[in-house]
Amino acid sequence: MEDIRVLLADDDKEIRDLLKKYLERELYRVDVAANGEEALALFDINTYNLIILDLMMPKIDGIEVCRKLRIQTNVPILMLTAKDHEVDKILGLSIGADDYITKPFSINEVIARVKALMRRYLILGISGNSHDKNLISFKGLNIDFKKYTVTVAGEEISLTAKEFDLLKFLASHPEQVFTKTQLFRNVWDKNYIEDDNTVMVHIRKLRKKIEVDPSNPQFIQTVWGIGYKFIGEKNEI
Repeated sequence: MEDIRVLLADDDKEIRDLLKKYLERELYRVDVAANGEEALALFDINTYNLIILDLMMPKIDGIEVCRKLRIQTNVPILMLTAKDHEVDKILGLSIGADDYITKPFSINEVIARVKALMRRYLILGISGNSHDKNLISFKGLNIDFKKYTVTVAGEEISLTAKEFDLLKFLASHPEQVFTKTQLFRNVWDKNYIEDDNTVMVHIRKLRKKIEVDPSNPQFIQTVWGIGYKFIGEKNEI
């Protein structure tokens, strides 16, 4: 089995010890942090395949840690939260978390969620440095970052520069949900959306060009109330 290293951050020692024990039973290597500062410090010196973050931590909370990590890595992030409020779940997902579990939780549920995230991580071939990849190949869709070309079912598709940049950004972060503001900041490199329809219009144009059925998109999907995410199954080569 591939050596999988997990960063676990929670200010509750009993939870840290319990999760570490059961994760290590699954043959994962686990590093623990008691707060957000420790988590970021560990991330700076180690390479991880999965990150588990408590939402409410001292010094730097889990939301801010997640936000900082997403600038640097695409590895799966599982949020732990004691709050059973929809707004907390949406906030965590919107800033880059891949999944969440509400405390109190079943240890078996945590392990099942971890395994599911790792299967997706390994199948899609995501790595912390996915921005360095020159080619992303999903079923029927090939994106060449170096040549700035996109093919669908073997046919090259003509995209504008901004359409390509938007597709590249989404495809480089599969399964991650982005708000329109986040997409605008990352693709247009501006902090303020002058026209709220800008992102939506570009998404609609992209779908017409790369989707077999734009009204039922396979790749660029809408997450209602939050934004958009890219879903794709990587081709086996």
